[in-house]
Amino acid sequence: MKSRPRTALITGAAARIGAAITTVLHQRGHDVLIHYNSSAEPARLLADQLNELRADSAAVISADLSSPGGVGTLVDAGLAFSDRLDVLVNNASRFYPTEVGDTRPYQWDDLMDSNLRGPYFLSQGLLAPLRKAEGCIINLLDVHADRPMLRHPVYSISKAGLAMMTCSLARELGPEIRVNGVSPGAILWPENETDESARETILARTALKRVGEPGDIASAVAYLALDAPYVTGQILAVDGGRSLNI
Repeated sequence: MKSRPRTALITGAAARIGAAITTVLHQRGHDVLIHYNSSAEPARLLADQLNELRADSAAVISADLSSPGGVGTLVDAGLAFSDRLDVLVNNASRFYPTEVGDTRPYQWDDLMDSNLRGPYFLSQGLLAPLRKAEGCIINLLDVHADRPMLRHPVYSISKAGLAMMTCSLARELGPEIRVNGVSPGAILWPENETDESARETILARTALKRVGEPGDIASAVAYLALDAPYVTGQILAVDGGRSLNI
């Protein structure tokens, strides 16, 4: 275990929004533990890039957060990485349709375990170093935590649960630990999304009429983690006004 000045653990950190969050927190002076499930090469590449900027400031760990063993692995890695933890970002998530009438129990378990159970027990497992640092937890939600997404009921339910977890933990863990959430809108399209008309419809119903950037989410996470010491139990929508017209 190394004594580090400031540290952050980011789940699902290898690519996309997670990588942007990791990069910004690193730029703001944090050593970072980069969690990934299957994206080994992007995770190691990101760590190499960050370590070139500041030696021994980034490490990687693989764990499946949909399983109790995976959560335990990541808790152990976090405790081994540093004797303190300033920021925990629960970003890792699974997303796919589950139509009512055709949802399988394993799909319910998979989405609930990865999107809700994993973040809860990871947060619980890391309470000691978070309390020591008077740190914070940031959960990545979705605008569909409030307004359900068609053909994605289980995903929407899991994110709604994560929203309540954010508020509940903020009440339970204060004053030592702050807990907040960021709720992205149209930032990056799902990797398997090819319906251009659906994209145009979403943007037409978004006040700013454009897609956001991963950096928009990373900046919001950095604000809540580092620049908002009197903010807890809040969920910040970063959606270009999408939630105004869902």
